[in-house]
Amino acid sequence: MANQFNPRDVTWLSFNERVLQEAMDGNVPLHLRIRFLGIFSNNLDEFFRVRVAGLKRAMDFKDKFITESFYQAPTKILQQINEIVIHQQQNFDKTWRKIQIEMAEQKVFIRTAKNLSPAQERFVKEYFDEMVESNVIPILLHENVPMPYLRDKSLYLGVAMRKKEFQYESKFAIIEIPSRAVGRFVLLPSEDKAEKNVMLLEDVIIYNLPHIFSYFGYTDFEAHCFKVTKDAEFDLDNDIKTTLAEKIEKGIKSRRKGKPTRFVFDKEMDKALLEFLIRKLHLSKKDSIIPGGKIHNFRHFMDFPDVFKMYRKPEERNSFDHAMFIGQRVTDVIQKTDVLLTFPYHRYTPVIDLLRESAMDPEVKSIQITAYRLASQSKIVNALINAVRNGKEVTVMLELRARFDEESNLEWKEILEQEGVKVLFGIPNKKVHAKLCIIKKRSHNKTVQYGFVSTGNFNEKTAKIYGDHLLMTSDRGIMADINKVFNVLRKPKEDILPALKSCKNLLLCPQFMREKIMQHIDKEIEEAKANRHAEMIIKVNSLSDRALIQKIYEAANAGVICRLIVRGIYCAVNQKQFKKKIQAISIVDEYLEHARVMYFYNKGNEDIYISSADWMTRNLDYRIEAAAKVTQKNLKKEIKDMLDIQLSDNVKARILDKKLRNDYVKTGTKEIRSQVETYHYLKSLSAKS
Repeated sequence: MANQFNPRDVTWLSFNERVLQEAMDGNVPLHLRIRFLGIFSNNLDEFFRVRVAGLKRAMDFKDKFITESFYQAPTKILQQINEIVIHQQQNFDKTWRKIQIEMAEQKVFIRTAKNLSPAQERFVKEYFDEMVESNVIPILLHENVPMPYLRDKSLYLGVAMRKKEFQYESKFAIIEIPSRAVGRFVLLPSEDKAEKNVMLLEDVIIYNLPHIFSYFGYTDFEAHCFKVTKDAEFDLDNDIKTTLAEKIEKGIKSRRKGKPTRFVFDKEMDKALLEFLIRKLHLSKKDSIIPGGKIHNFRHFMDFPDVFKMYRKPEERNSFDHAMFIGQRVTDVIQKTDVLLTFPYHRYTPVIDLLRESAMDPEVKSIQITAYRLASQSKIVNALINAVRNGKEVTVMLELRARFDEESNLEWKEILEQEGVKVLFGIPNKKVHAKLCIIKKRSHNKTVQYGFVSTGNFNEKTAKIYGDHLLMTSDRGIMADINKVFNVLRKPKEDILPALKSCKNLLLCPQFMREKIMQHIDKEIEEAKANRHAEMIIKVNSLSDRALIQKIYEAANAGVICRLIVRGIYCAVNQKQFKKKIQAISIVDEYLEHARVMYFYNKGNEDIYISSADWMTRNLDYRIEAAAKVTQKNLKKEIKDMLDIQLSDNVKARILDKKLRNDYVKTGTKEIRSQVETYHYLKSLSAKS
């Protein structure tokens, strides 16, 4: 087993290392390198909240099934995780030090309490008095008093205080950094106009510690940051009298009781204070206790102030309008032809415009749409609300269990229901992850249906940085299947499979998508065994499903050309006996590669699907997912061309191998950076239209 699969969680850390590689790459613009450090940190926080917490729970079960599920014993995986994370943290710290040197070359400086000018000292005092002090509540720590509740995602200052006459006697306190209320970064005044000085909120507080604790007579202060990451999973009780929304609300509150899964601290922290915190948090050697640098909660650095010299994308690589919609109503276009939008190269505007047009069109009777993660100021929601106000019947399948978006989705539930939107909450024990929309209108005594299927969330904010495909269509078969899906969601039964099985044009999860994928791969295997051309290209975010990995192995062993583009988790391992070696790469670049695409040669007929589902057991067996077949000849070519561009990448593509080394692909003499080439490819298509 160990030779057949790489453990999911170890391969995820390998993905996060690719993110760190982007921060380490001197060719990447400085502000993006800082952003990649923030993404790396944010990813790692979520990893410890969810995956490490799950592994720790799994350790309690001495069960063969558990070991098989993780591809290794949880104890062994946790040991590997600790070793890898500490090594990555060291690289992270080195990278941050190097970036600060480059920042200084651009006259951008991070100031601390120890290196302020007199004018800056006055500013920091005034800023603290006016903006910060009311949000700062220090808590004194005592040996015989329970540790106060520490919030996950929050950053804390651990303070060791002494008096001149009692230098060997320390008192401890903690202060929560109020970054949510105030913001993490403070821009300081500079005498040199070309110079930019940034101060972190924790350093503003450190500078003002004598003022904060002035009542106690302490003279010496030592303060360092730390944070605690907690188990983010919660169990939904089975009380039939409780609505799903009430269960979610209860579950969110239960996260407060989550056990710590990681303790990260400034390695310069006062040793006595460190020991005190570890003891009071009931941490042991089995827990992830990670010494780090001065700065923690680096996720905030994804929004570092815009203080750098102007950076322009090569040749102004900004999103552009799809040529099909210039000067035409979206509704009119997609009733005649299918259109493929590829974000963030194409603007997201047509999606919003279609919903706006539908909201105002007197012939439109209803709109049905799924929602997983919505933008905080969602234009999609605004369009749907306006549709209700104009007398349309609007149904939104709102997934309340979208991890870490539960609270915001509960808020959207209230807003939508108040406006008269019919809000659906899905099926027990099955997240709804499919990205579907169907609009119905009555025109000339006929019912006309159109809509869209997507690989990514209906979120105009993330569409600017996530690489996704969205198919706008009026295909009758696809619309019929979307109707069936919403009928299941509207009246969920215990056995939803018969209704989903009747769908002929969408591949649907649970269960049926895997079956169909297997059938497609089997056809390629038959062709390979007959010495005919057989090929499959699979692009997903994650590949961990045991059955599908073994089917890929079977295909490679038969001689099928298997080419994989996998951004994150990759549990497959090439075997020596394969007739055709699996070609697997991962692309990490400025945009997050998020699209899921399946290509099967099929004797030259080329079957191509875009999908919401990753090749993971959770997606295929425990979620409602949908994949749509692309049938229009020009769009099939468009997708295949983009896949070929990505498979030719020799700048941002890394080889996915057994040892997870993340070596860059080095082929050919011409540099091909797929995200840049994709932009030029789509731009040229637009010019020809």
